[in-house]
Amino acid sequence: MWRRTVLPDWPRRRRIIEADIVARTERLSQGGWAAALTDLRPGMRWLGDGRLRINAHDRPPRELTGAELVFVPVVPSRAWVAWRLPDRYAVIYPCAGQLLAERQAPAALSRLLGPARATVLVLLDTPKSTTQLVALTGQGLGSVGRHLKILLDAGLIRRRRSGRSVLYWRTATGDALATGQESS
Repeated sequence: MWRRTVLPDWPRRRRIIEADIVARTERLSQGGWAAALTDLRPGMRWLGDGRLRINAHDRPPRELTGAELVFVPVVPSRAWVAWRLPDRYAVIYPCAGQLLAERQAPAALSRLLGPARATVLVLLDTPKSTTQLVALTGQGLGSVGRHLKILLDAGLIRRRRSGRSVLYWRTATGDALATGQESS
């Protein structure tokens, strides 16, 4: 099964799953569990106080204290829930990172900067680390590093250290170039 159905498409699937992890981690760090879990499946939302609503059905809540709850990203665009009573539960959800991994730069920007560098610039609408950019683009670490250096030298992005990571984001000029709008 692995060799015939998954292996031929595994590099793309892996990039999508890694991009999902990056996207969820970013959402978690910016908005907490509510932001990270919002769109995992229709009707699902974080209620606070350790409570998670899995779907929109009006059923009595299940107590999961001490249970194992696993989140499983998948490439298909369908979500479901699975369990093995009494102590194992899984939320299977479509990858949010798929949209990020496949987001492309505008054609004119790609012609100006080259498609790989333009994609890096477009993805820097929010601060991201080199590791995140590698996961999102599927480019090698060295390539992403070179693109970041050129974009930094051109004044299109800025950087700052955050713990063990260095985060990069667009400047106003980089925003104007990436979005096609004039900077003020």
